[in-house]
Amino acid sequence: MSTETHTWVGASPEQAIAQAAERYRNWGRWGEDDVLGTLNFITEAKRVQAASLVRSGTTFSLSQPFSSEGPQKGWRRRTNPVHTMTDTGVEAEHGMQGFPHGFGGADDVISMPLQCSTQWDGLGHIFDRGKAWNGRAASSVVTSEGDRVTGIETAAAQVLTRGVLLDVGRVCGTDGELPDGFAITEEHLEQTIAAQGSSSQVGRGDIVIIRTGQYTRAKRVGWQDYAGGAAPGLSFGTVGWLHRTEIAAVATDTWGFEVRPNEFEEAFQPLHQVAIPSMGLFLGEMWDPDDLALHCAGDGVYEFMLSAAPLKIQGAVGSPVNPLAVK
Repeated sequence: MSTETHTWVGASPEQAIAQAAERYRNWGRWGEDDVLGTLNFITEAKRVQAASLVRSGTTFSLSQPFSSEGPQKGWRRRTNPVHTMTDTGVEAEHGMQGFPHGFGGADDVISMPLQCSTQWDGLGHIFDRGKAWNGRAASSVVTSEGDRVTGIETAAAQVLTRGVLLDVGRVCGTDGELPDGFAITEEHLEQTIAAQGSSSQVGRGDIVIIRTGQYTRAKRVGWQDYAGGAAPGLSFGTVGWLHRTEIAAVATDTWGFEVRPNEFEEAFQPLHQVAIPSMGLFLGEMWDPDDLALHCAGDGVYEFMLSAAPLKIQGAVGSPVNPLAVK
């Protein structure tokens, strides 16, 4: 058990969350008007370092499909995308589109929650006891008009940096996968870094991608309860590691980033409750690191340039993303 985990022993869930929020709070660290949180750790020099990691130009998409087939089940109105064609080759072939000289085309629309597949949680997504990132009142940040302060568009030009894959599923699991309910501790993270070697050392401004293998399993056996059910994920006890390493963001291949069922009774996503509103840490969920993980295992290099810009959706509290890892 890590020293961070020991901190919460004997405390009630509410006390543990409050203590962690106070201990690892970054409010005011980048000024009272800050809207970027830990993305401030990504400097121009950090981006130059990230670019220097590109050797072969091999590129990996870390996005799951945006598909009507899954993984969402409707919880809190989170549904799967509805993709509709508004113009097709049928209309074009039969001259039904009204264009001159044989010109034809296709168009489509999509309707979906912004967090139905591979996505970022923005800083306006989670509150702690009525407070949003940097100590602002939640009601003054997110209204019916959207996030008027830390909308996801504020991060649109920020998310390019050094990425590091921690394949915890491969190092600590069975056949490359962690079982549902497996709590990843700080020790598991450090064990993975040690096993992978120096290229997986984590530092300021990095984005850490944690592979648990749950998405690998979902591809093999079906979605089942992937969206909201039991899952491997980060233990609440890793909150100190997340703060101490000064990473810019962290992403996983699971629906909810942290271990489920959650470690505290009568609590919901307690690590979210500290990481986003108090630390200002960007969280990514439902990423697909499998192809990247195979390549990293093959060449022994677990660092790469990562570009993962959210869509510039004004006032949104989250965004779909197609993260690209370039080695």
